[in-house]
Amino acid sequence: MGSIFVQPEGSAQQISYRQAQTLLQDVTYSGIGIHTGEKVVMRFVPAPVGTGIIFKRTDLPDQPCIPAVLNSVCDTSRNTTIGIGDVRIYTIEHVMAAIRAMQVDNLIVELSNMEPPVGNGSSDVFIDMIEEVGVVSQQEDVAIVKIQESIYWSEGDISIVALPFEGFKISYTLHYPKTPYLACQFFSSDITEEIFKKEIAPCRTFSLYDEVAALMDAGLIKGGSLDNAVVIKDDAVFSKGGLFFSDEMVRHKVLDMIGDLGLLGFDLHAHIIAIRGGHASNYAFAKEINRCVMMEKCS
Repeated sequence: MGSIFVQPEGSAQQISYRQAQTLLQDVTYSGIGIHTGEKVVMRFVPAPVGTGIIFKRTDLPDQPCIPAVLNSVCDTSRNTTIGIGDVRIYTIEHVMAAIRAMQVDNLIVELSNMEPPVGNGSSDVFIDMIEEVGVVSQQEDVAIVKIQESIYWSEGDISIVALPFEGFKISYTLHYPKTPYLACQFFSSDITEEIFKKEIAPCRTFSLYDEVAALMDAGLIKGGSLDNAVVIKDDAVFSKGGLFFSDEMVRHKVLDMIGDLGLLGFDLHAHIIAIRGGHASNYAFAKEINRCVMMEKCS
């Protein structure tokens, strides 16, 4: 059995459970990392109950493993990076979004380099990997935490709140006041497996044109191109094949949030409302959710 949440009398959260899942067999994909530009082979490997999601650096001596949990996060400046000691794995959020949306709970993600392949800048390729081999149920309980009282986090002009809700829903407001095309985009939807696959997973990462040079100077986006990203300048959009959705950028922010909240390690039933969030605020908010849940668990 997996970790059991003991629900105290009068708890501010309700706890239920579902069966854990893993993949039926291994599946592999190769590509380059968006920030490192390095070639990488990624393999999803089924894992036994109690494993959780583990990232494994097969290119290093002893093949170190890093759990995909909040305590492993070491950088959220432009992506979500996890690490142990000097070992790092960059930009895990697109992989985590697919894994969590498809309710895969025990999995080893083997990487031959320090960053997963970017694919087309979305979660599509990772969904394809999971669907290619399928999932199987396991004899382990995975907690579903249903928020009963609001949980709130704010800093400057960024605000995120979790409200009681039957299911999982995200409402996100994107606001770039100096960029006409992104002056305001809003997306709100229940997050189910099917909705994620059709409405969110295809949405690619994006960057402002004016930020590209600074990112390159910082040694980032070495693998970035219009094959795997959308670039916005003023009211113009540069992308390969045009936008998949007119509001593709805010949908990608929702994708990132799903991946970042996936580091909680349990399912969440709540309506998340976010204004101008990013990886750093997603991480801070996830820690606040975890603090509230653990406080209830231990009270």
